[in-house]
Amino acid sequence: MKDVLGIILGGGQGKRLFPLTLYRSKPAVPIGGKYRLIDIPISNCLHAGIDKVFVLTQFNSTSLHRHISNSYRFDNFSDGFVEILAAMQTQDTTNWYQGTADAVRQQLRHIMSRRADQCLILSGDHLYRMDYRAFVEEHRRRRAEVSISVKPVGRDQAPGLGILKMAPDGRIVDFREKPQPGPQLEELRLPGAGEERYLASMGIYLFEPQVLISLLMATMKEDFGKHIIPDAIQKVGVYAHQFEGYWEDIGTISSFFDANLALTSPEPHFEFYQHKTPIYTRPRFLPGARIEGCRIERSIVSEGSHILAQSIEGSVIGVRSIIGAGALLSETVMMGADFYDTPADLERSTTSKIPAIGIGAGSVIRRAIIDKNARIGAGVRILNEAGVQEADGKDFFIRDGIVVVAKNGIIPAGTLI
Repeated sequence: MKDVLGIILGGGQGKRLFPLTLYRSKPAVPIGGKYRLIDIPISNCLHAGIDKVFVLTQFNSTSLHRHISNSYRFDNFSDGFVEILAAMQTQDTTNWYQGTADAVRQQLRHIMSRRADQCLILSGDHLYRMDYRAFVEEHRRRRAEVSISVKPVGRDQAPGLGILKMAPDGRIVDFREKPQPGPQLEELRLPGAGEERYLASMGIYLFEPQVLISLLMATMKEDFGKHIIPDAIQKVGVYAHQFEGYWEDIGTISSFFDANLALTSPEPHFEFYQHKTPIYTRPRFLPGARIEGCRIERSIVSEGSHILAQSIEGSVIGVRSIIGAGALLSETVMMGADFYDTPADLERSTTSKIPAIGIGAGSVIRRAIIDKNARIGAGVRILNEAGVQEADGKDFFIRDGIVVVAKNGIIPAGTLI
């Protein structure tokens, strides 16, 4: 696996995940209390022995760059790396990345300088655990030129994904990006299948390097799913690698919210910690969480937190979270903070009547996402009792019926949302 090069697509503007992408790229969005989405594909690579990884970035990428540089460092006796390839103007092009394929095309000079046997192209905003070794070995055994990891999905998911048809030998004979319900979708249905009636691309591609160059340079089209993969099926041997485990595309506020809350279930589909293959992230060296007089049920509480709440239920509490006395939280994703208020900060907050970092005493929060460094005053009620689906407010937004308090947002004491 040392001869396989990992290429992680850092994502575009991430409009569907707004406002979590207001100040960061999609792969930098915190998840599970202490991790970021980019930790998933990087950890999967490292566990498979793939230790040469490029991350292609462009939009709101400062926090992503900082996280990668603080988290993934190799010693002088290793030739491994996790390296940023940021969009830039050159003598060849003055354009930003126009899509997933264009991002790889613009960085081909750097990518091909590594002389890899295969190029593994991954998305930076998916939640799954996969052993890429089995994928690569099957690709090599078949002498495939391109391989795509695929997963069975139901009719309700199919229109939002790339759906394909596979021959008995595993070769892909048809591929359509986001086919709409009707005859176009039914043509791709698996024969004799039950609920999971379609094969969907997971956005995980394995290319022979010269084939990748040929496909990218034959056209200036921008996207792998829409353009390069359908073209490849007509020209070269493209095979499917079937994956049966948990996989979630974190593309919307509702999918992000549901994926986080699913982590709190007694037997979650995805677990960040497994003895032999933990998900790596930045070491922060924070103290254990302090919890005083709070009833906590089916929740994750991250290190460095100080909790005096009355109860927390079915929630994910991030690093350095401060929750005041008597607060009630249920089905809440609280991302925590990047720092603690100092005594001087707390004194200024009292004088200026700006809430301290965290959630104030007596607040009640249900079905919400509280982004990092948010300041929520005492007695705030975030409940969305009217069931509003979409709305924009001052330092908060409602998407898919879920209230999202923006990063660094301030919600004054006594506010009702």
